[in-house]
Amino acid sequence: MAETVFLNDKLIDLEAARISVTDSGFLHGAGLFETMRSRHGVVFRLEDHLERLSSSARALSLPFPYEKAQMGEAIDQVLQANQLTEARLRLTLTKGPLRTPEESRKPTLLITATAFRPYPAEYYRAGVFVTLCPFRQNATDPTCGHKTTSYYPRLLALDRAHREQAVEALWLTTDTRLAEGCVSNVFLVKNSVLYTPPLETPVLAGIARKTIHQLARQQSIELAERDLHLSNVLEADEVFLTNVIMEVLPVIRVARHTIGDGHVGPMTKKLRDSFLQVIEQGCRRQESGES
Repeated sequence: MAETVFLNDKLIDLEAARISVTDSGFLHGAGLFETMRSRHGVVFRLEDHLERLSSSARALSLPFPYEKAQMGEAIDQVLQANQLTEARLRLTLTKGPLRTPEESRKPTLLITATAFRPYPAEYYRAGVFVTLCPFRQNATDPTCGHKTTSYYPRLLALDRAHREQAVEALWLTTDTRLAEGCVSNVFLVKNSVLYTPPLETPVLAGIARKTIHQLARQQSIELAERDLHLSNVLEADEVFLTNVIMEVLPVIRVARHTIGDGHVGPMTKKLRDSFLQVIEQGCRRQESGES
């Protein structure tokens, strides 16, 4: 079956989809995107994804003329057209063709969906190795903390990590504070307290990150958002990464340093189990029409 995408205002075969050669996203990376997942045909925390997209669009002066209900309907159409219930979705929004007068220019909207492919089960059983990114995150960069289509530095860093047999790379800021992974938020556990860098670092306001915050409150886990450094990572009892695709991914080694006792820690296991339950229960509640 040919893959179907939603482009601007309609469903279209992937091979027939076209954008303008003057599109601002293509020429300048002037765009935003969201990576989402569906379970039982329902997108996990869609409202949070669309709110983040809308907020970033306002902050970066990108047009966002769509109602959330419109976006939700378009996403449902893509899932149904591709006969997918367990899927990885991407929503991309750019400023549109640059040669069109700004007053009449329409943004480019693209929604795609492919079958969901989880990370290997072994990663969760034994934990993963991550490296340190040689690049630095600049707090004065206006795009920091937003999921923009200017993503090549992240992909370059991730490729370097993969060539070192690492699953992810941790970014530090220009003043050496811990920030995030290339495609993930990072959490540390020390003496039963959960730590993560504050959004103002700046880091992406991850949907999975938000979910972990909610789970910590529900389970009376002390959580502190504070400036962290590499020394905090190396001294941690546990380290884990989050995004909606990797869920809660345990880290047992950072560069040459073993985290804790080299095994997946109890808080990481507990939060991962809880996270999976949130996905399952949340999507089923939406699916059945319950509040």
